Amino acid sequence: MIVIGGSLGGMKALRVILKELPATFPLPIACALHRRREPDDLLSHILQQDSAIPVSEALDKEPICGSHVYIAPPDYHLQVDPLNFSLSIDDPVQYARPSIDVLFESAADAFGPAVIAIVLTGANHDGQRGAARIQSRGGLIIVQDPETSESPVMPQATLDATGTRHVYSPEKIGAFLLKLVVPDTSKNR
Repeated sequence: MIVIGGSLGGMKALRVILKELPATFPLPIACALHRRREPDDLLSHILQQDSAIPVSEALDKEPICGSHVYIAPPDYHLQVDPLNFSLSIDDPVQYARPSIDVLFESAADAFGPAVIAIVLTGANHDGQRGAARIQSRGGLIIVQDPETSESPVMPQATLDATGTRHVYSPEKIGAFLLKLVVPDTSKNR
């Protein structure tokens, strides 16, 4: 499973990443982006414009399926277990709901070393603690290069906490995912 978190500028970075992934990309992708609290499905429609993979807001108790991008709905935390998503209205974390830490920590607990976490641009430390948990369980951490970030605070905090060497621009994150997950396809691109 791939989990992605971002805040200020995160939607723009996510669009670049999704544009690089083919419709046959096999893994599920769950995203927590800090966003307005008003309910709307505009974010999934915007992301779908650049994605060959289906994009939708996650529903409570929805089964997790490969080849799909799931977005945390506004004002809900998104969590995963080995089979399903769950939504909660627990208190905000780092002033955010959805919280990146909540998504990442649940993914670490559910999938252990089978998690790839990506921390994108953002203006607070949300995601740092969750990325550290994923790393401690054997998962892989990818951080948007702070120099390419609209706000470098979030990726730099995660980089400081994890020491990951996987630091890339959004364009290179998509290519790196292809190389990791679909090696034969990435050679033919």
